[in-house]
Parts: sequence; structure tokens; C-alpha cells
Amino acid sequence: MLPLYLRVILIVAALCALAVVSRQVKKEKLLIEDAVFWVVAAVILVIVAIFPGIAINLAYALGFMSASNFVYMVIIALLLWKVFACSSEISRLKVKVNELAQEIALDHLDERAAREELAAKAGVSVKKDADTPDED
Repeated sequence: MLPLYLRVILIVAALCALAVVSRQVKKEKLLIEDAVFWVVAAVILVIVAIFPGIAINLAYALGFMSASNFVYMVIIALLLWKVFACSSEISRLKVKVNELAQEIALDHLDERAAREELAAKAGVSVKKDADTPDED
């Protein structure tokens, strides 16, 4: 049997998670697609807390010593999966930031070359940008 204190903790934690997620979505600090994960996880925890037979049967079928161990393992696995998904997203965004920085640098270089070309045609000296390093 799933201990009563664990069932209460699961329900309270799920309700707190739902409150935090809904507040973050309202403040537009959390995307809906990310909020879905947390809402689904909270609903699953509430279902397991209300109907502990689900966790007990799954724990027995998978060979766990107790339902509590099974619940903890599932929570840890879900969090590890979320960390991996976030890590993948961060890596993808880092690549995109690098690509965008390179594009901006090339645009600045092209703009500078165009200004220098126009200035050369007009016979005027070009003022150096403060953010461009000397080419010595």
C-alpha cells in the first residue's frame, strides 16, 4: 500500500506545481508547450495518489519492492527526461545564437565595406566605428 503521507505529499506537490505553472503562463514566463509537461505530470501524480492501486500493480508487475520506490523512480525518470529535453533545446539555441551572431558580423562587415567604397568614390575619409578593432 502507498503510505498516506506519500499520497498527501503527491497531491499537495501536484497542486502547488499546477499553481506555479498557471501563474508562470499568465505572466508569459513559461511557454504553453512547456506547461503541458508539468500539467500532465501533476495530473499523473494526483491520479496515482487518489488511486494507489495503479502504482501498486505496476510496481509489482515491474518487480519493485514497494509502490513508493516505483513512484520515486518514475518521478526521477520523468525529471531526467525533462532535463535531457531542456539540454537538447539549449544546445540547439546555442547553435542558433552563434549562427545569428555570425550573420550579424558579416552584415556589419558588408555595411562597412560599402561605406568605405562610397567614401572612396566621393573622396571622403571614413570614420571608424567604435566597436570595430583596428586592422594593424
